[in-house]
Amino acid sequence: MSQLRDRRRRHDSHYRRAKRERFVARSVYKLEEIEQRFTLFHPGQHVLDLGCRPGSWLQFAGARVGPTGKLVGLDRQPLDVELGSNVRIEIGNVLEIDPAILLGDLQHFDVVMSDMAPDTSGVAFSDQVRSIELFERALEIALATGKQGSAFVGKVFMGEGFSEAVRRIKAHYKRSKTVRPQATRKSSTEVYVVALDKKTVPSAHSPSS
Repeated sequence: MSQLRDRRRRHDSHYRRAKRERFVARSVYKLEEIEQRFTLFHPGQHVLDLGCRPGSWLQFAGARVGPTGKLVGLDRQPLDVELGSNVRIEIGNVLEIDPAILLGDLQHFDVVMSDMAPDTSGVAFSDQVRSIELFERALEIALATGKQGSAFVGKVFMGEGFSEAVRRIKAHYKRSKTVRPQATRKSSTEVYVVALDKKTVPSAHSPSS
């Protein structure tokens, strides 16, 4: 009975809608709501997606930036979905990869986004600490590769270290907002920090720390 309830929880209305609209994951509707509120994407932009598997955020962003845009995804494993010729996938560990590899021949990114979450252990404190680590690394990459005026979207579990992470965001972006999209599962502690209008020019080709 518990397995049936778990399946029903996972296969909710957002899951069924994603199937109908041919997105590979329900998480696309979190990004869709953020886009509706903040208008992140425009044709021709360069977009970086950290922790991009299974690929629904790249599908969504790719449709918004169009064929003249360029998208780069990073994940530890290859994607199973076919994406456009303007999408490049890098396989690697976000904590170790040099931001210059993500840029390749691009000069900057207009939007850096991260839907990364740790491999959960069931221990809330440990999971939250690892989530903060991933969020801070995503922000570090955004600061290194995002052009002046660029945007950053990052997922993080609420808890210790969250306030400090938000303060760091405010130091580098002119506007920021913490949002919890409607597609977020009720049991989740995740939120998204949306940061707009990066203040400083990137140090894009400097090695990662």
